[in-house]
Amino acid sequence: MEVIQSIKKEKTGYLLTTKSGLTMTISEDSLVRHRLLKGSEVSEELLNQVKEEASFDIGYQKALNYLSYQLRSEQEITDYLKKQEISFPQIVNIMDKLKELSLLNDQVFAESYVRTAIRTTDKGPQGVKEFLMKKGVDGGTIDDALSLFDHTHQLVLGKRLTEKMLRKYQQKSQKERVNKIRQQLFIKGFHADVISQLIDELDFDEEEDEYGLLVKQGDKLWRRHERLDTRKRHQKITQSLYQKGFSFDDINRYIEEKEMELE
Repeated sequence: MEVIQSIKKEKTGYLLTTKSGLTMTISEDSLVRHRLLKGSEVSEELLNQVKEEASFDIGYQKALNYLSYQLRSEQEITDYLKKQEISFPQIVNIMDKLKELSLLNDQVFAESYVRTAIRTTDKGPQGVKEFLMKKGVDGGTIDDALSLFDHTHQLVLGKRLTEKMLRKYQQKSQKERVNKIRQQLFIKGFHADVISQLIDELDFDEEEDEYGLLVKQGDKLWRRHERLDTRKRHQKITQSLYQKGFSFDDINRYIEEKEMELE
């Protein structure tokens, strides 16, 4: 038998200490249920029972608090409770109770995230899928939820992203902008057919001066390499401008005009 020496209120429950030095945190429900008082004698069997009850009660309250901020996946709750040092049997019991009360459901979690991603992010379906996989949601549940992210939604979201990218890279050649937009759409997780359609529908300004953009880029490169001999300078400038997506004809025109201007 053990004798309760003290019971002190704490943030996560009550700290029970016996005269032999045994300590454990228990919940208020266990305290009332078993009429635990200072000076009471308790058996080892009852202490073990109280300890398991406390693990469940405290873990359940922690899980509810964790869920109060936002929806969570089953894996998130499991990992969180492990970090809180809740015993595995009680984690299973807590998860069962949360599911029973419809507070935990990976299908609801996945569908909610897909809807939110469509409204508030620039992620494509693959980007959304990768996020849900990291949260421990199984593949079948993810695929079902991604049915909400149909072709039309992808095009609307992708269109916003391409317009943003066009503004961001407006000082670059059309070819380089197309490459950067294609790369960004791929990184964000859009499907290949959607990327192709978005690229085909890119709306470049008809009055845009592609050659004027080349001149701006070329002048920067000319200043950077002005100490080189003529042949080396031309080679460096040609290589850089071609990598930026400008045509050889325009590059040669620029170099010829630049040399004439300097003469």
